[in-house]
Amino acid sequence: MIELVDVVQHYGVRPVVKGVTVRIDKGEVVVILGPNGMGKTTLLSVMAGVLWPQRGEVWIHGIKRRESEEGELEIRKNSVYLPDKPWLPANRTGLEFLLTVGALYDIEAERLMDHAAVLLELFDLGRLGDSPIRSYSAGQKKKLALCSALIAETPLLLLDEPFSGGLDPAGLLTFKRIIQRLTRRQKSTIVLTSPVPELVEEIATRIMVVRDGEVAAFDTLDGLKGMAGHRGRLGEVLEKFMFPETNVKLESYFQEFLP
Repeated sequence: MIELVDVVQHYGVRPVVKGVTVRIDKGEVVVILGPNGMGKTTLLSVMAGVLWPQRGEVWIHGIKRRESEEGELEIRKNSVYLPDKPWLPANRTGLEFLLTVGALYDIEAERLMDHAAVLLELFDLGRLGDSPIRSYSAGQKKKLALCSALIAETPLLLLDEPFSGGLDPAGLLTFKRIIQRLTRRQKSTIVLTSPVPELVEEIATRIMVVRDGEVAAFDTLDGLKGMAGHRGRLGEVLEKFMFPETNVKLESYFQEFLP
């Protein structure tokens, strides 16, 4: 469970997250959607403890972030945060990297070796497992980063734009299926950001719409459709929350120039 209470985050004097209070329950897949620069990554970073809010509280599984060293270590042992562009050790092999990450999370050695091998094959990286990461393409590095989040086997995953970065259709399908399995069978909690609603429509338990640093809506897909008064696809529904002025401008443009 994740709980944010009146969280405010500034970059300099510019507020990026403004008084956000939300609760995410165990076993949910929560997708944070919104235009670029509206606070999605900042909000996720606050949940992950990478950023500390100027005001408010962050609770993970009943433990308040940064209240004690023991509590913070307990949170970190049970969670993974994967930024959009993670650092990867260029001169290490993909297999070495996965084994190192798994060891940090105290995964038993035999299980770790087996899991690493299966993940590499699953994401079509098997033949590259013993090659240095510097030789990987951008898409292959993205797949390896996703593998590193999965090999930790934590009950909480915080993922910044996991479906971006050149991930191919096979990688998209694989990761979607894994997310669904983790939440349905393992009761994992997953929070991720995405700029593209169509990629996450089928996996989201609830959708958080962020606009100008505030939560404009936070509900199931059916709930959002009811709020928007629109029964179409998620992208069309989100237009009502994120770009209301854009539709007005488009209609004016169409009438004047594209009748």
